[in-house]
Amino acid sequence: MKSTGRIAFSLFLVAVSGYAIYSASHWSFKTGFFPLAIAIPLLALALLQLSLELFGAPEAAAEGAVDTEFASEVSPAEARRRAITTFLWIATFILFVDLLGFPVAVPLFLLLYLRFQTNVSWFYSILLTVFTWGGFYALFERLVRLQFAPGHVQTWLGI
Repeated sequence: MKSTGRIAFSLFLVAVSGYAIYSASHWSFKTGFFPLAIAIPLLALALLQLSLELFGAPEAAAEGAVDTEFASEVSPAEARRRAITTFLWIATFILFVDLLGFPVAVPLFLLLYLRFQTNVSWFYSILLTVFTWGGFYALFERLVRLQFAPGHVQTWLGI
């Protein structure tokens, strides 16, 4: 039996990605690059999923697709602590972007996260941060020439 919910969701993704491609195709290259880079693969994958839902063989088992049993050795208090830590890191990144702007926030956040959350040594944290920032700079600043909005700190200091 075909799942109407899955078919409807696939159709929804096809419609959204199709609209995004149609809209972005009328924009300049610089403006439409990111929406097209996301929408074109999304359209291809949504069409593939839709065709599998419509014409593919039915699922053999009524169980979930993943039959791996996750370890339940983590206490609820530990799980809560991990979730809070994750949300605090996300909030920190958003705060850094708001205050410092993307070009400064990305390497600073990566350095702090690698050093203090993953316990990577300072040497490797700095090395990975430098390579990541170099790739970020080469891609967005040089290749695409994307101008990021300054953070509030730069605006306050007049930089």
